[in-house]
Amino acid sequence: MFLGWYGLKAFRRMMVPEAMAVTAQGGITLGRALGTTAAFTFLNPHVYLDTVLLMGAAGMAQPAASRPIFVLGAASASMGWFATLGYAARLLTPLFARPSAWRVLDAIVGSVMLTLAVSLIARAFP
Repeated sequence: MFLGWYGLKAFRRMMVPEAMAVTAQGGITLGRALGTTAAFTFLNPHVYLDTVLLMGAAGMAQPAASRPIFVLGAASASMGWFATLGYAARLLTPLFARPSAWRVLDAIVGSVMLTLAVSLIARAFP
């Protein structure tokens, strides 16, 4: 249900792209930025699913002597991924200053979310 709602919400935003327009006004304080970052990090269930379950299961499948190398590689890949996202966001700021870019992004997000929702429902009720 969440994926379907999120997908429909993205399509709705697509119809009103000005709602997502990037403006130079209205910056946030450092405290609010850190609080929001902490909330996205620690309240996101995927953090725990990916870190504890997925990475834990993959790590346990490694020989005991290779586990420290696996953890180092996984942590390095994670830091590289998020650093790339941060720098890419800065580089893509001029692109997303245009409402048409938000329309395309919302169309992609809506399509992916609705596709995932439908595929989950189809698997649950064969």
